[in-house]
Amino acid sequence: MALISSDRLRFPCDPWKLVETLHVPGAEGTLETLFALGNGHLGIRGAHWAPSDADLPGTFINGFHEIWDIKHAENAFGFARTGQRIVYVPDANNFTLIIDGEQLSLAESVVLDYRRSVDFATGVYECAITWACRSGATVTTVERRAVGFDARGTLGIELRLTSDRRVAVDITSTVVNRQDQPAGEQSDHDPRRSGRHAGRVLRPLHLHGADGSLRLAWEAAESRQRVGLAVDHWTSAGQQPFETVVGQDESSVRYVLAVDGGEAFRLEKSVGYAVPGAPYAPGSDDGGGTDDDGGRVGEELAAAASAALRPVAAVLADSAAHYGQYWRGADIVVGGQPELQQAVRWNLFQLAQATARAGVAGIPAKGVSGSGYEGHYFWDQEIYLLPYLTYTNPEGARKVLQSRHAMLPDARIRAKELSVDGALFPWRTINGLEASAYYAAGTAQFHIAAAIAFAAHRYQWASGDAGFGPEMGAELLVETARMWMSLGFFGKNGQFHIHGVTGPDEYTAVVNDNLYTNVMARFNLRAAAALDHPGVGEQERQLWQQAAGRMALPYDAHLQVHSQDNDFMTLESWDWSTPRSKYPLLLHFHPLVIYRHQVLKQADTVLAMFLQWQDFTAEEKQRAFDFYDPITTGDSTLSACVQGIMAAEIGYGDVALRHFTEALFIDLDDSHGNTIDGVHIASTGGVWSSLVCGFAGMRDQGEVLHFDPRLPDGWDVLAFRLRVHGRLLSVELRPGTMGLSVAGGGPLEVSVRGQRVQVGADMSTVALDAVPAPPPSVFPSSFPTTGLPVLRPLPVG
Repeated sequence: MALISSDRLRFPCDPWKLVETLHVPGAEGTLETLFALGNGHLGIRGAHWAPSDADLPGTFINGFHEIWDIKHAENAFGFARTGQRIVYVPDANNFTLIIDGEQLSLAESVVLDYRRSVDFATGVYECAITWACRSGATVTTVERRAVGFDARGTLGIELRLTSDRRVAVDITSTVVNRQDQPAGEQSDHDPRRSGRHAGRVLRPLHLHGADGSLRLAWEAAESRQRVGLAVDHWTSAGQQPFETVVGQDESSVRYVLAVDGGEAFRLEKSVGYAVPGAPYAPGSDDGGGTDDDGGRVGEELAAAASAALRPVAAVLADSAAHYGQYWRGADIVVGGQPELQQAVRWNLFQLAQATARAGVAGIPAKGVSGSGYEGHYFWDQEIYLLPYLTYTNPEGARKVLQSRHAMLPDARIRAKELSVDGALFPWRTINGLEASAYYAAGTAQFHIAAAIAFAAHRYQWASGDAGFGPEMGAELLVETARMWMSLGFFGKNGQFHIHGVTGPDEYTAVVNDNLYTNVMARFNLRAAAALDHPGVGEQERQLWQQAAGRMALPYDAHLQVHSQDNDFMTLESWDWSTPRSKYPLLLHFHPLVIYRHQVLKQADTVLAMFLQWQDFTAEEKQRAFDFYDPITTGDSTLSACVQGIMAAEIGYGDVALRHFTEALFIDLDDSHGNTIDGVHIASTGGVWSSLVCGFAGMRDQGEVLHFDPRLPDGWDVLAFRLRVHGRLLSVELRPGTMGLSVAGGGPLEVSVRGQRVQVGADMSTVALDAVPAPPPSVFPSSFPTTGLPVLRPLPVG
């Protein structure tokens, strides 16, 4: 059921804000995700300040995790051994407010007026509530909060209170260790949700508090990662705390005072987090030292967190300044479609919150907005996120690739475990080790290697970063090419085959010659062979070229369409009368049931044709889309954006817009039912690609940047900017025309529908003809396998 788009009275359309004007119980956890704040390093969910009004509150630091030994019911060589899970760090967004003896809460108190918002232009969360207290007083509370960017470990929270008469106020500000609070198992057999640890995770290293200040530190029991926390309080009344209490799971500062009518009382809470160095890696000294010096290290961490503290006003101003600069380069304007415009900006806001200050680290599948997918890094970041980063924040893209490069030592070890050369990157990880316990949908997805190579090549192509190739890019390309060369083999037919792999479509697993995998491996091999690298000999280079040139690409001559793998076209069709209540299929059917049917979780062959756009004809793309789109369930949030991009290229405008709108509202409408666990960050990256690569038709890694636009009917304008080779390219697409200009460098040559254009500081306008929708593909009827007469058995003997 839709959420935001279905109730515009409660969630009015504002181009620069997400606004809620009425509190309705029942979707608190989902809204905590939608109103969350983050900077890529630190994230805080958008929960209400009263504990009783929160559903799944929490604060996260990217990469801060706990580990455990994975227990396989039936073990085998090479299975993943170390589980990793993002940890809830102690959470500072908690207040208990008592007015004239009544504890205020949305569930129990009378609310006269309610409004909360998150401002995309400033990054500030605000919630204003007017309460009718039992004492007769009318009290208004306004909470504002923001995360820092210059100081990425900082958080500022302000709670302001006014009343129409004198009231007795008892307010307690609390820090809660949510990780070790009693809680039921969340996953409930849903692999998308985060599980819980059986034992205690955060062990206190340093606990100190006095006069409204808290200095605290903890250590994760197994990973030995450590976090320091500092909290300072300030009141507009100059009030001293009634008490300051410190504990390993809950610390608090309490104020008791009277507030006169018309007087504004303000409580400010400055929060700072500090984590040392790099994530824990087996066999390394993470800087943790021994248990004996834990107290000293904890004190040092608390001091580091204290040094990061900033006044609340400074944090709010820092956030506003960051977003002022961000939107100048990253905004996308969708003219004439106000509801789409709001949703587009919300998605772009989430991309900034997941990446802006991540540093040299991966980007979790849920960013820092929740614990879904255990806080792991997947191939999502390379295929869905890095296009956005590469063209809006190249430095950020480089840092993500640098984090992958740092995993190379572990990836080489993992390659040996799987009997291949080069480097094999983990399917899902935080610390560089494979964390996927189900190899069929995890380790078998070797295509992550090509995703990393592809992202590295795209970054080099788009940025012109002269230092990246020799330092990191070449090594990523070479080591992944070596993996492909040893994983595949030349068959009797002379073709190069890659067997026993799983492609992006996880409803078809461990197959031979998955088309996407082979197409991306071919790219990887060709790109590596083109390098002038001292570590690559001529014989190895020629082998890569031969493998790429002879790569097996399954094709069904009867249907005249590329097959997803060698056997896909032989599978039984899925029963499409399956009720919607049985979707997603992964939650209702055993994997073996799904694997033996012709049904897709997400785009696979179609994704290959989007990424390797120059390798397929327009007819091949259309026939593939026409064949696979109807049998793609969209059970993955990664699918709709890709389907929409390809529909736009083919000329199916209505279909493209439908898929785009589905992707746009995946979280805003909680269409997959798991937004409570965090924003689907890869899907938000897919929204960026849908606009830039779908409707504007941008394609890269050719001779020049290429555009083949498809502006949807009813859109007045689609405008955005791209950072290309140190220049800022402005693109303005209107009905019948495309305008282009550059700033910050010399002219830039691009192609618009095959026409070369020299783009300079003055706007260049290219006329565009309408693109008619092609007639749909016609496929021959399948062999009628049902209703056949019983065949007589062959005689025996």
